[in-house]
Amino acid sequence: MTRRPRQSAWGLWNISFGFFGIQIGFALQNANMSRIFQTLSPDDPDILSKLPALWVAAPLTGLLVQPIIGHMSDRTWLGALGRRRPYFLTGAILAALSLFVMPLAPALLFAAFMLWVLDASLNISMEPFRAFVGDMLPREQHATGYAVQTAFIGAGAVVGSIFPKALEWAGVANTAAAGAIPDTVRYAFWFGGAALLLAVLWTVVTTREYSPTEMAAFEGDHPADAHDTIRLLAARTLTSSVAWIAGGVLVLAVVYRLALQQEMYLLGGLLIAYGLASIIAIRLARAGRGASMLGHIVGDFSGMPPLMKRLALVQFFSWSALFIMWINTTAIVAQYSFGTRDGASAAFQQAANWVDVLFATYNGVAAIAALTLLPWLARTVGKVRTHAIGLGCGAVGYASFFVIRNPDLLILAEIGIGIAWASILAMPYAILASALPQAKLGIYMGLFNVFVVIPQLLVATVMGSIMKAWFPGEPIWTMAFAAAVMAIAAVATLRVSESAA
Repeated sequence: MTRRPRQSAWGLWNISFGFFGIQIGFALQNANMSRIFQTLSPDDPDILSKLPALWVAAPLTGLLVQPIIGHMSDRTWLGALGRRRPYFLTGAILAALSLFVMPLAPALLFAAFMLWVLDASLNISMEPFRAFVGDMLPREQHATGYAVQTAFIGAGAVVGSIFPKALEWAGVANTAAAGAIPDTVRYAFWFGGAALLLAVLWTVVTTREYSPTEMAAFEGDHPADAHDTIRLLAARTLTSSVAWIAGGVLVLAVVYRLALQQEMYLLGGLLIAYGLASIIAIRLARAGRGASMLGHIVGDFSGMPPLMKRLALVQFFSWSALFIMWINTTAIVAQYSFGTRDGASAAFQQAANWVDVLFATYNGVAAIAALTLLPWLARTVGKVRTHAIGLGCGAVGYASFFVIRNPDLLILAEIGIGIAWASILAMPYAILASALPQAKLGIYMGLFNVFVVIPQLLVATVMGSIMKAWFPGEPIWTMAFAAAVMAIAAVATLRVSESAA
């Protein structure tokens, strides 16, 4: 074969079904971690301002794990398991164990540590799935493949988000003693761990990856040249590396001078770390020893194609809004729709379960939109304008939180957010998969996902300081930031060339 065969509907199902389970895990994490943190700290009056710092583990693990796993999966071949599936399976086993342990957390710090382990495990499984679709499908099926994957993401997130509320409807206790996690949350996490592992096993068992020889044949006359990456890296000056370090030092100085929250030191430290890593990679490349993981990651990051750079800016703003929502929605709904800030109260636990319903709603809308609205819009106005429209719907949904106080009517806001979520999960990856060299799809998808986690890390380190300084005790204002940055993302999308898409 010199080109990938088209996949049937059943083949598309098998390729992406594992993501159904992975997204159950992410949904349980996104909808319930703030609730768990607040539940374990009933006597801490500053817990709202501490939430971003407690969440910092999630984006930090993604920042470190995704490029590494992408690089490794491009170069892995384990016989019958292939190159992407070993990472699906390993991450799924670790994530399932984490989901079992998480609701047994006896204290806040233990829960924060388990969030770190859980998110790292989910990222190990998730990142190769993005490249897996590109590996398995011909270019003309990329949009369809990522739409099917998005539908499974939405369906999995619905199941993960709604399960605590469904357990409450079934009579499972939704309250517990002060500082204890309710049974609805514990059982939901345990169910989610089992579902995640079984779904990933389905994809592992029902798919066969193309061998390195077949992949090379598919590339034809246009193979990815790793030597070009190292050659271009060796030709770089150290100016940009020094600039990264200087930026990090400036951040540390500002944090110290203005006495900002201490988690912002992490942001400065990461900038310095990347600057130092790039200096090491450049010097190794100049010495002829650049063919290392560090050299390839730094070289491919600095040499991203122009299309990828423009989409990366869109991702940065899109995911800033999403992370703001995941951190703050429980506190917002509890305070403004249920009238409580007490993490130990029955009203707070009811609000938290209603947030699960809201999150299930936007994920359900995403699953439907991915298979209906988005393909029609893409055929009608193109992928780029479709993405801009979807992000605009999300901005309207976030802004709606300012005018809607009835918890039932908040479902209307989730419709716009769901359309945006569907577009974020499908359109950028469909555009990229057709424009990037397939032999380096893993590392490029991993680097692209850096622009998913960097904004989350920025929100986790900066938002707490902003809210404590200007909007103490008023989490509703976080939705203003979410609406604004999502609108910026919609405008930035229009800079992407439609011909390249």
